[in-house]
Amino acid sequence: EEPLPPGLPSCPLPGKICDVARGERPGSCCGMAMAGFRTSKYQLPEWHRRNARVYNQAYTVGEESERDRAESKHLTKHAAACAQRAQEYSKTTLAQRLQDIHFWRVELQKEVMELDAETNLLAAQKLRLERTLDATEVPYGVVTDNLQCRERRQPPDLVIDEVERQLLKEADLIRNIRDLLKRTIIQATNQIRSNRIQKEFCELDWSDKVETYHIDDKCVNYNNDSTDIQSHPSSVKFEENASTPKTWAQFSHDNIYSAEQEKLASVQLRSLINNIIHDVSEDLRMQRAAVNEAFDNHCRELDDAKLRLEQHLEKILKDIGEEEANIVALKKAIRDKETHLKVAQTRLYDRSFRPNIELCKDEPQFRLVSEVEELTVFIEALKRKLMESEQCLKNLEETRMKLEKEIAVKANSIFIDREKCMTFRIRYPVDLEVASYK
Repeated sequence: EEPLPPGLPSCPLPGKICDVARGERPGSCCGMAMAGFRTSKYQLPEWHRRNARVYNQAYTVGEESERDRAESKHLTKHAAACAQRAQEYSKTTLAQRLQDIHFWRVELQKEVMELDAETNLLAAQKLRLERTLDATEVPYGVVTDNLQCRERRQPPDLVIDEVERQLLKEADLIRNIRDLLKRTIIQATNQIRSNRIQKEFCELDWSDKVETYHIDDKCVNYNNDSTDIQSHPSSVKFEENASTPKTWAQFSHDNIYSAEQEKLASVQLRSLINNIIHDVSEDLRMQRAAVNEAFDNHCRELDDAKLRLEQHLEKILKDIGEEEANIVALKKAIRDKETHLKVAQTRLYDRSFRPNIELCKDEPQFRLVSEVEELTVFIEALKRKLMESEQCLKNLEETRMKLEKEIAVKANSIFIDREKCMTFRIRYPVDLEVASYK
């Protein structure tokens, strides 16, 4: 600390002696209050004594005045030196303070710029998430349409096959992906909000630092010749809410630390978003390939089944034709046999009119009776065979109808799976990760 300037001497100044010499003459006016009212002159000794007192008093006052001037000169010189040193020291501390403020101001400005850049990058990733979410609408619409189209399959083919299982798995996967993307978008939105809040804190601190830097820089440039200086007696007191250098530095350090934490969380979230978009794109691509493979396999199975049914139908149609020809032949054979029967019966009838002894059971008679019996047996057998053939033809016709219905069902299933589902799946996005940039 600077030494205090020496004070003025505390010894009392010599008082002025105003005593009047007492006269030796009895009639003198010695002891009167004022010498000017004396009626007689001073005596010589009295005069000498009075002059000596005046000389002593003048000498004493002169010495005191000389000592006072010397003390004043010393005090003035000491006060000027102390004031100059104090001003220089204050200027040095202000300059050091300016360096500290500049350091934290630069650090805060750096954090603000980095946090702003990181927020912009995170906002771009959030936009990618939103575009990826929008891109999943087409696959979900395709899967939903495929499931609805396959509900229109006819009952024999309306089964829960591998295609159905893969489509349901794909629908569940897309729903889970959409839920994950929505949650990640909310997380990114919250992180962007946190980044901007922390950026605002740093900007406010930086703004205070800039204002304080201008104030202290102005204070550094003040000198005794400045024209805008004036007395402010009340400025020497400390504010109750004033911070200390430690809390002042800790405040900026905490802001920078919080900004770094938010920036680190933002970087990690961006990396997570990249991984999520890549993973969901890969999962959806693999599931799309699995569904397409299931469709291809099922369409081949349907084609094979339809081909076999058509081959059976072709054979059945051939059998129907042959059976129809067989029935026609049986009917013709029955008619022919009935004609033969009529001939034999007519012969027997006419021979029954032979007169008297001529009505003989001769060999022709036995032969005609035997012929009628044989023809009757053959006709009955042919009729039974005709009935069996007609029933067989009926069964063939029913089988033909079933085969034709099955072929129509297979054709409808092939049309739904190949023409409706697989054609519509061409609109399926190839890569969600690429779609997230568009």
